[in-house]
Order: sequence, then structure tokens, then C-alpha cells
Amino acid sequence: MMAAPTNPSHLLCALIHQLRQHKPESSQITDEAATDGETAASVSEGSGRDFDDRGKVFSSIGVSESASPSRVLSPERFNPKRAAVLICLFEGENGDLRVILTKRASNLSTHSGEVALPGGKAEAGDADDRETATREAKEEIGLDPSLVTIVAILEPFLSRHLLRVVPVIGVLSDKKAFAPILNTAEVEAIFDAPLEMFLKDENHRSEEREWMGEKYLLHYFDHEINKKKFLIWGLTASILIHAASVVFQQRPSFPEMKPIYKYPTNFKAEFIKT
Repeated sequence: MMAAPTNPSHLLCALIHQLRQHKPESSQITDEAATDGETAASVSEGSGRDFDDRGKVFSSIGVSESASPSRVLSPERFNPKRAAVLICLFEGENGDLRVILTKRASNLSTHSGEVALPGGKAEAGDADDRETATREAKEEIGLDPSLVTIVAILEPFLSRHLLRVVPVIGVLSDKKAFAPILNTAEVEAIFDAPLEMFLKDENHRSEEREWMGEKYLLHYFDHEINKKKFLIWGLTASILIHAASVVFQQRPSFPEMKPIYKYPTNFKAEFIKT
């Protein structure tokens, strides 16, 4: 029988209280008709491109829905799929806040060896984004949902092909009660990183790219732990930059330069029927 988790530390209690007060920013959206046929077509057929064949989320772009819009997508053709990821925070030995990450199995045909947050696409039986995120975490790394206190739902992110990804923040009060069991078909390694690193310019670099006619920065973070090196980038990096900004209530020390777009007000993201 699993032992009852210990009570949260003072740091985690304060964090739980703070994040339960968090309200995601409102999306700035429009229902204007599309003027770019190629763009609309890429959305109607492309949502699944940010999923792999196991329903895991990967993308080089991640931008919050509240980003100031400038592009327009056709309401009739905009039907994105939905996913959720778990930002599982715990207190490290040095009293810092750390986040659990995974490295994808190297033998997979797509996105092999990439770093990701636990999570994936919503399934028909999921009650909400919390359940999607915690279910996927249990499937991938054996994290029992009873060990995690869900404290906040961040504003959704849109991936390169406008997959709607909802970040769910959870607090793991008793790290010692978590004994990882990796699904080796999907996950090669589990590790953690200090959340604050996603606000610092140290070990950070970026590249300017263009998406739908708008320039943006693609962020990369190099991280080493236990003599192993990991690269955190793309959608995962963008989500963690935003999560760190919310938790520490400050902006990153580097420019974010997000891409901007428009999407329709009549958009209703549904759970995927599988």
C-alpha cells in the first residue's frame, strides 16, 4: 500500500495558494473570414501533424492564445484538436522549484530523443484537461495522480499547426513517494530542471524564424544533470517560459518575440474521439 504523502513545505504551500488565484489571460480573437487560402488549408488538415502516432505533442512553435492577433483563419475550416501537458513542480534539495521532464525514446520513428513535458492528446473518456494531463503522466512515467495537487490551468498554447495545448500545473509535495515507472516504448529517461532557468539568459539561445508571415524567436535551453545533457526547445520551452513567468511573477531576461495570429470566436475545441 502506498504511504500517505507528506504535507507540503512552506514553499509549496505558498505556491499552491498563489497559483490557485491565477486567472489565465483572455484570448484576443476574431471571427473575420480568411483571406489566405493556403493558410486556412494548412490548418484544416494540419492539426494532427503536431501529434506523433502515439498521441504525444511536439512542435517547434508554441504561442499563447492571448498573443496580439494579426492573421485571420477561416472559421469554417478551423477545427483544432486538443491536448494537455503536466507541469509537475516539486521542491528540490536546495529549496528551489523544479519541473519534471522526459526524454522521448530514441528508437521511435518521429521526434526521437526529444525532450517533452508529460502529456498528450485528449481522449473521449477524459473529464477535462486535468484528467488528460494526469492520465498521460501516469501512462508515461508512472506518476500516480493522487500524489499531485492540481493548482492552475494556464492559458492554452497553439502549436505550429494550431493544435490547442493546455498546460496544467501540478504540485508534487512528496517527491520521495514518486517512484518512476517508465513506459519504455515512449520514454527513454526522466529528469528534472530548475523552473527559474526558463527566465534566465544563461544556457539559453534563440533563432529568428518566420511563421505565417510573422517573425518570431525559437527558444533553446541547454541543461545538464547527472552528467547527462538535454536540449529543451520549441513548444516545451515556450510553455515553460510562460509557466516560470507566472510562478515567479516576472518576465524572462531575454526577448520572447512571439508570432501573432488571429483565429475565430466560434472555435470550440472538443476532446478527440479515439
